[in-house]
Amino acid sequence: QVQLVESGGGSVQSGDSLRLSCVASGDTVSSYCMRWFRQALGKKREGVASIDSDGITYYRDPVEGRFTISRDNAQNTLYLQMDSLRPEDTAVYYCAAALSGDCQRGPDYWGQGTQVTVSS
Repeated sequence: QVQLVESGGGSVQSGDSLRLSCVASGDTVSSYCMRWFRQALGKKREGVASIDSDGITYYRDPVEGRFTISRDNAQNTLYLQMDSLRPEDTAVYYCAAALSGDCQRGPDYWGQGTQVTVSS
């Protein structure tokens, strides 16, 4: 059983940066696939980035080159560094963890979400 708590969201201007954190507890998640999702108002949830248990990363096209996913296994924490933010990045961002470390199946655990708002 894993609990995930996101933090670091806020309201920023276009072009600014934010770093989101996701602290895991209840189990060590170093062997898990870790992911960030987001859901904008009135839209479906979409994947943003993933990092597998070997540290290999994946990004969806809208954030490629702007966002960086990383993990600190010693602190049981996942990060999302978001640079060059755009208004279309506005969404609730969710941390998720999957027991499958190779990221080949869906999440088993979800955080509560943190709001990111980007103004033009």
